[in-house]
Amino acid sequence: MKMKSVLLGAVLVLLLGSFATAAQKEPVKPSPGDKCPVCGMFVAKYPDWVGEIIFGDGSVVFFDGAKDLFKYYLNLKKYNPNRTTADVVAVYVTEYYNLRMIDGYTAFYVIGSDVYGPMGRELIPFETVDDAKEFMKDHKGERILRFKNLRLRTLNKLD
Repeated sequence: MKMKSVLLGAVLVLLLGSFATAAQKEPVKPSPGDKCPVCGMFVAKYPDWVGEIIFGDGSVVFFDGAKDLFKYYLNLKKYNPNRTTADVVAVYVTEYYNLRMIDGYTAFYVIGSDVYGPMGRELIPFETVDDAKEFMKDHKGERILRFKNLRLRTLNKLD
């Protein structure tokens, strides 16, 4: 009986540990051969714009900007029919000012500015709302969006 409890406890620790690991995925750098699944561009050529989605199985998909990342995320059935958003454990975008990878779920995105990314008009990611507001003033941004407010129709207007 005691052995069963020990084994059950060990299995529980392993399972919980794997969930914690999946939830704490860190961003990785794209290789020279990684292509954006939305536009086909080589992502590593644009390090100041890289975005990535990490799935629970550890696979990573790279993008040449936040706009293409969200086109993919919001239309997974088109780009990766075997996945759902429930399979995603992390979303990262490159912050405009400090060029660090930041959490895409909590970022602030300026739309409609005079700053263009590799694919033209782009969502410009920021870690803080103050930086997003400052950028909006300096670069004629239209508005600030959050992850939950991003829609395909909004992104398609940027093309």
